[in-house]
Amino acid sequence: MDIRTLSPDLSVVAQIGRADLAAIAAAGYRSVICNRPDGEAPDQPGYAEIEQAASQAGLQARYLPAESGKVSDEQGRAFGLLMAELPKPVLAYCRTGMRSTTMWALAQAASLPLPQIIERSAKAGFDLKGVVRRIVNGGKTPVEVADATHEIVIIGGGAAGIAVAASLLQRSPGLDVAIIDPADIHYYQPGWTLVGAGVFEPGQTARTMASVLPRGVTWIKSAVAAFEPERHAVILDGCRVVKYSQLVVCPGLKLDWNGIEGLADTLGRHGVTSNYRYDLAPYTWHLVQQLKRGKAIFSQPPMPIKCAGAPQKAMYLSADHWRRSGVLDAIDIEFCNAGAVLFGVADYVPALMAYVKEYGIALNFGETLVSVDGPGKTAVFSKNLADGTQARVTRGFDMLHAVPPQKAPDFIRVSPLADAAGWVDIDPGTMRHKTFPNVFALGDVGNTPNAKTAAAARKQAPVVAHNVLATRGALQGEVKYDGYGSCPLTVERGKIVLAEFTYGGKVAPSFPKWLIDGTRPSTLAWWLKERILPPLYWEGMLKGREWLAQPEQVG
Repeated sequence: MDIRTLSPDLSVVAQIGRADLAAIAAAGYRSVICNRPDGEAPDQPGYAEIEQAASQAGLQARYLPAESGKVSDEQGRAFGLLMAELPKPVLAYCRTGMRSTTMWALAQAASLPLPQIIERSAKAGFDLKGVVRRIVNGGKTPVEVADATHEIVIIGGGAAGIAVAASLLQRSPGLDVAIIDPADIHYYQPGWTLVGAGVFEPGQTARTMASVLPRGVTWIKSAVAAFEPERHAVILDGCRVVKYSQLVVCPGLKLDWNGIEGLADTLGRHGVTSNYRYDLAPYTWHLVQQLKRGKAIFSQPPMPIKCAGAPQKAMYLSADHWRRSGVLDAIDIEFCNAGAVLFGVADYVPALMAYVKEYGIALNFGETLVSVDGPGKTAVFSKNLADGTQARVTRGFDMLHAVPPQKAPDFIRVSPLADAAGWVDIDPGTMRHKTFPNVFALGDVGNTPNAKTAAAARKQAPVVAHNVLATRGALQGEVKYDGYGSCPLTVERGKIVLAEFTYGGKVAPSFPKWLIDGTRPSTLAWWLKERILPPLYWEGMLKGREWLAQPEQVG
């Protein structure tokens, strides 16, 4: 028997026979539910036979049959009642296990988030995309009516979403564009590094969503629950349906704070901070100012992450402050990086290593933060050993700058748009989905192998805007994204190593070497990040002004 687990209380299996009941009881199950009508196949034992054998094995049995492909809302509710009534764990069966899984999903719809239902079902080998709307609607069949229809629907009102909306409207004023995002505030996230160093105030990095949306865009203030790309539909929380002609997906990524044991419980206290959160970046600066001696640990999780240089940017700026304050020699700094190198593009590593040596930073590669004890001031890391095994390393700290593991949002990972790793599956050049030709993606959520930075989104937005309009017949040819990304590595207050590169780690400077040599620390590059990039973001990128970002047509 190939038994598949859906929850601690329920597993499902394909058709069973009388002889299987003793083994089922021996495996610890206490109840059996039959979801297959008698007489579907000539080799199928009747329920009465199963019930008798179950009784002999000390199991309770119930009969809740459903026709293949026709599980009703009422059957879902009845399954939930049976689960509440029967001794557990329960084993449910039908011909393949699909009907049993569907009933469980409908019964759980009101209490379990959709992504968990879809993920558990998928792990057990069952695709429930055909009942997604019913799950979103609390286990009930919704009325088949679109609440809204727009020519272009954009998922996400972050940097990528607003930039692509603005670029679309620059090319085609009057285009019917809607952005779906539940947030009230839009953040300039690259500024949080400087908030954590006392250079920016937090308020400089935040504006209301309403104030940054391009004129003429319809804002649908809601969260997305699911996608139905075959029907050109997006399902919102509450089972509202939005239809589209073209879809652009850019909701960013998910910071998994709970992915490190104990981290969420101690953030903002006990010396534990992170510049990856708006409300915590000021605490980073507070800790840096207060620390006069002791140990400071800076962690970096496995890739991919948002702005791969950000963990060490916080480290360099902190070390620079301690040096300027005359306490650097009394502070032990460690960088614990899950990766194997300091930075992914080798051309920039020598300049960074010079600062590592100058600040006396100990580098610990192949180490992933797995748990934090804030009150106890200890952090545990999983370390990759040379023989391929792993060991646990416990380190004490006075300050810990932690970066959580990161992944695609739940509603993306379980959708038909995702690849096996959970990211939106797009062509790395055109940014078009590999399966659904009227779907595009950009920003952090795509599976393109570029750095996940705002600079990448700035370059991607015009590409997506052009190619969306070309799909609609409004423009000719297509353009391609070259993988450009930029990471201004703040190595000290007033100096930056300006890393710029395309696919494959090819160095791609925007300025002549005599003006800014990106492989060396530059005062001009600092001025660019502090003074030029914020207004370029607010007044350029978010308003469709494609300075140094216009795409080149290739076909």
